Amino acid sequence: MSETTPTVAVAQLNGRADWAANRPVVEALIARAGEGGASVVVLPENLLAMPADPRELVRMARADTPGAVDDLAAWAARHGVWLVAGTLPFVPDAPAEVDRVASRSFVVDSAGRVVAHYDKIHLFDVVLPDGESYRESNTFVAGDRPVVVDTPAGRLGMATCFDLRFPELFAHLVQAGADWFCLPSAFTRATGQAHWHVLLRARAIENSAWMVAAAQVGRHADGRETYGHSLIVDPWGQVLEDAGEQADCLRFAQFDYPWLAGLRERFPVRQLHRPTVFSDGG
Repeated sequence: MSETTPTVAVAQLNGRADWAANRPVVEALIARAGEGGASVVVLPENLLAMPADPRELVRMARADTPGAVDDLAAWAARHGVWLVAGTLPFVPDAPAEVDRVASRSFVVDSAGRVVAHYDKIHLFDVVLPDGESYRESNTFVAGDRPVVVDTPAGRLGMATCFDLRFPELFAHLVQAGADWFCLPSAFTRATGQAHWHVLLRARAIENSAWMVAAAQVGRHADGRETYGHSLIVDPWGQVLEDAGEQADCLRFAQFDYPWLAGLRERFPVRQLHRPTVFSDGG
């Protein structure tokens, strides 16, 4: 990281049913982020598409994802920004998996190279209080590898949407050196209204790290409604930016690393962490 106060952009998207419809919107957001001085842009979950039938993503992983990754690489290079490219359905490495795909987030550098990727670890298999149910495991294979990667905005710990509810992942990422977290998301309106802000602020506070959460917003082809409110939260838990329910927009914030160093020195939460006390046989 060359700057002490790098600028990060978070994108909010009303995802359409296919990449052909999403493509010009995503390209325009990336261009605007570059013009606005962002060094890294975080894009939402389900960036490729929000189809009427989620099972369509298995087909799209083979037909559309390779071209979308090429597009994202070209735009990163053209506009001189790094991308955390939301999530896209991706054919997993395990050859036995023919009916499911990974929910993969790509980190693309400003030369257009994929320098890291993360497969969503925790899948959204739930029944909400109103009876609405989701079974991501019908479509996706869970990842099993936490990922940290150095970026122009500092060392990034990667997470996706439902991962937010598992604080041990974020504690692990900070122990691996993360200064900030990404969270590409497509939170439902019901869960977002109840938990989005409080959980994002909690993960930032617990770990003295920035949280950049890029969200889907509005109604989608399958009838699902997502919550929006893409956030940038600072390590003290203050909301620096909130995109509300605006579709296809950006928000910007700076990471103040001298301030973070002082905070971590005065309030050394991670150094005081004692995980062995709670481990089996501890």
